[in-house]
Amino acid sequence: MRHRLGLRENWWQFALYTAITLLVGMTIGVERVALPPLAHESFGITSVLSTVSFISAFGAVKAAMNLVSGHLSDRRGRKGLLLAGWAFALPYALIIIFATAWWQVIVANLFLGVNQALTWTMSVTAKIDLVGPESRGLAVGLDESAGYVGTGLGGMAAGFLVASYGLRPAPYLLALGVVALGALVTLGPATETVHFARSEAANQASRAATTIEEERPAPGLSRIAAYMSWHDRSMLAVCQAGLFNKFADSLVAAFFPLYLLRRGVSLAEVGVIVGVYAWVWGLGQVVSGALADRIGRRLPITAGTVLLAAGLALFVAAPRLDVWFAGAAVMGLGMALAYPNLITAVGDTASPTWRGGALGVYRLWRDSGYALGPLVLGAIAALGRITAALWAGAALVALSGLVLIVLLQETDPKRRRQPPAWKTHPQWTAPYPR
Repeated sequence: MRHRLGLRENWWQFALYTAITLLVGMTIGVERVALPPLAHESFGITSVLSTVSFISAFGAVKAAMNLVSGHLSDRRGRKGLLLAGWAFALPYALIIIFATAWWQVIVANLFLGVNQALTWTMSVTAKIDLVGPESRGLAVGLDESAGYVGTGLGGMAAGFLVASYGLRPAPYLLALGVVALGALVTLGPATETVHFARSEAANQASRAATTIEEERPAPGLSRIAAYMSWHDRSMLAVCQAGLFNKFADSLVAAFFPLYLLRRGVSLAEVGVIVGVYAWVWGLGQVVSGALADRIGRRLPITAGTVLLAAGLALFVAAPRLDVWFAGAAVMGLGMALAYPNLITAVGDTASPTWRGGALGVYRLWRDSGYALGPLVLGAIAALGRITAALWAGAALVALSGLVLIVLLQETDPKRRRQPPAWKTHPQWTAPYPR
């Protein structure tokens, strides 16, 4: 059975998955504001490196689960994995509410990492399934917009809840309510979308002069990982950009609250500053995704990465409230341009038959930035100051932008000058012989 692809044709399911993504974002948004102060206030943690360790635990598990879930979803579908992701969020919130030691908070973030990997990976993959190639940039922009608007809303709500009711349990009761709502929407009206990806592959095969590439079995995960990580230079550029995007984002999630609180900024104001970053990022992605459908992916990705580095440098350049808001807004704009279009570039390049696996590899690279960023930048902060870690993050993101300028080629099917590397080198994604 052929499924009709397109945003207009599948608007209801697309809207449901967009609402799910907003709820996924709210779940992580609560943590970004409520958890860093908890380390000192409830557990007496004073070391910056120890405080930000929860992000590393989260990132390591999320990165690994992205890889597994993306490949598994090509075989088993998206909806079941999405439901499993919501189930993993329940112990996260409950453990933090009742935690008596910091290591228990670290364990809770392992559950959150699984939750975010399964729910967000499946929700964005479902949207790409539904719309097909024509509006892929807009679809990813809408997805990521919903997620990071949700992150901003969750962070702002958590800031006001903490200010009114304390660090526990109020923010995590909010998280539990969000998780329950997300699970209900997923279990009820949301439907499976993997059939749309298979229909897209069939459409490509029927249009192709030769169908050998579209009809052969999907490659194994190790083949996909090798292709994404070094065979295709554009995908290598995309993967490293995702990694350093998350270096920057880990600074916002873990270091910004500590940096601002030490300068006398109230927790409610911290929530608003972090919210500005998330809202500009979130709302801007709708425009940047649609823009990339018109002008291609390369320019928004490279310009956004450079702006991200500039915004981070601006944030740390002068310790004033207006500069902090401006820096957060510029960082959000940079993320809005780069972040969704990195995902779109992967969707452009991969065959629909192994798109989930390719997205999983990219998200492994990207979310490894959550695992490595706090460790690397936390060590710099421990040796020097948080300010030094912020400057180091800005330098690394700027270097990532230079790599993009050198290696990234246009991936938009309407504008690319040559086919994806796996079509000219089919051995790179050929299944291993049985």
